Amino acid sequence: MNRYTTLRQLGDGTYGSVILSRCLESGELVAIKKMKRKFYSWEECMNLREVKSLRKLNHANVIKLKEVIRENDHLYFVFEYMKENLYQLMKERTCLFPESAVRNIMFQILQGLAFIHKHGFFHRDMKPENLLCMGPELVKIADFGLAREIRSRPPYTDYVSTRWYRAPEVLLRSTSYSSPIDQWAVGCIMAELYTLRPLFPGSSEVDTIFKICQVLGTPKKNDWPEGYQLATTMHFRWPQCVPTSLRNLIPNASAEAIQLMRDLLQWDPKKRPAASQALRYPYFNVGQVLGAPQQLQEQRRPLPQVPQALAPPLGPPPSLAPPPQLRPVPPPHPPPPLQLPQPHLSPARPLQQIQPPTNPAYSLHQPQPPQGPARADAEMDRAPHSRFPLIYDKGPPSQVSQSCVHANSLVGPSSYLSSPTKSTPGLRPRPLAQPVHGRTDWAAKYGHR
Repeated sequence: MNRYTTLRQLGDGTYGSVILSRCLESGELVAIKKMKRKFYSWEECMNLREVKSLRKLNHANVIKLKEVIRENDHLYFVFEYMKENLYQLMKERTCLFPESAVRNIMFQILQGLAFIHKHGFFHRDMKPENLLCMGPELVKIADFGLAREIRSRPPYTDYVSTRWYRAPEVLLRSTSYSSPIDQWAVGCIMAELYTLRPLFPGSSEVDTIFKICQVLGTPKKNDWPEGYQLATTMHFRWPQCVPTSLRNLIPNASAEAIQLMRDLLQWDPKKRPAASQALRYPYFNVGQVLGAPQQLQEQRRPLPQVPQALAPPLGPPPSLAPPPQLRPVPPPHPPPPLQLPQPHLSPARPLQQIQPPTNPAYSLHQPQPPQGPARADAEMDRAPHSRFPLIYDKGPPSQVSQSCVHANSLVGPSSYLSSPTKSTPGLRPRPLAQPVHGRTDWAAKYGHR
């Protein structure tokens, strides 16, 4: 840790504190999360879900875990630094986002989510607080403390994601859900980007279901038989509601945006388009340049330092430089006709066709999105192959204490049940001068609260 200098504390959460630091070698700003509990072996550290997922994911729209350091039985996560989260970005707005900005944000969210799903994980806690930003131009998915592998076997806990962005199958306490719960949350986030207000701000799980019914209408038993079975199991009676048009609720959204939101917010999880399919919707086929600006990503990348011995010479010393030619020497023969060089045409590099991720549990009845450019899949997989984060173990090997808690308890569902920041605050818009229930907690930006 002596390679970093501390600048200021960004936040303090239940399981760790986050400090803004600067790397002494490269001068790069980083966010270092120090876990409050001690880790007595590397096996404990590597069992953390956040480490398991982030060490395999390297994408422009996924927060980068740069290093994992264990020193004197203390565990440090070194993340790339991001200025704010999406909730803070929306809270600071004095006017609505233009649709071009919403489209660019949604494109980056779906790019990162498609990459995560393709590599066998689903997030389980997608919400504006877990989307880190450098303004509206660059968005990255963070906080993988609840992430699970798609291939892992149910049952899962029924307490995942924040209530306002929780899919109906999770609200009805299903234990066999999968990646479509992330698509539902993305649909809620998209609507909130247009209105700057949450779409389903329920005060409880039942109230959230009522609010969903008021917007989408009461589902029919033939449309979602599994949902009716879940409701019967928990003795829930469906309210009889007629649907409200999303166009009336979000008048500043285009018809293409309404179509994408309507499909993402399907009652039946099997009918929601996958993230890779959503990227091919006409909403993104408008000729707009989408994704993070290359200049911003290059500015965040430290420049490589060239050793002095390998640096090319700047030129000969003044004493060895050839004297200037004062008079032109006439050629003995007429000069040959000037031949213009042929321009070098580099062969075009074909785009690699990426197959959308398949989910065995939800492979049936996947909706077929409108045909669009195949550019989205290539953009999704443009990032280099995943690399291991640097791992440093500077502490002396010590025996595992009999009283130490297993690593999974740090990120397990029981830990999140008691987390104060997992409770849902009151209805938005919230007072700007006073954070409500930790929603502006900086520690939440980099993982466990």
